[in-house]
Amino acid sequence: MRNAALTLGIIAGIVGMFIGFFTWGYTDLIERFGEVDDLFEQVDNVQLVRAGGLLSPLLAIAGGAMARSRALWGGILLILSAGGMYAAFGFNVFTMFPISFAALGGVLALAAGKPDEPKSHF
Repeated sequence: MRNAALTLGIIAGIVGMFIGFFTWGYTDLIERFGEVDDLFEQVDNVQLVRAGGLLSPLLAIAGGAMARSRALWGGILLILSAGGMYAAFGFNVFTMFPISFAALGGVLALAAGKPDEPKSHF
């Protein structure tokens, strides 16, 4: 389960990076050149979209990388990443895979049978 969480976290982070690059560029483009009525409009909360575009893929990659050695911490980071992507971008055709992969990786990391330490996670 830890290897699956690692793989899902890395994939979610890489796909999330592409979404983050696009959304950061889109918000900057609209900020610099202005809106085009009924075609290109600025998002409601630019700072949330930019923070989600930067931090959520970072948390997914870090959580995936930690999933083998520290499953509890990795799982928490993956679930935070999925929540951050959902809050910043919503659930749509472009975000359904990174959100789902990060959430599933987080659940798998938390459900890993062998605890990190002699005591259980909870």
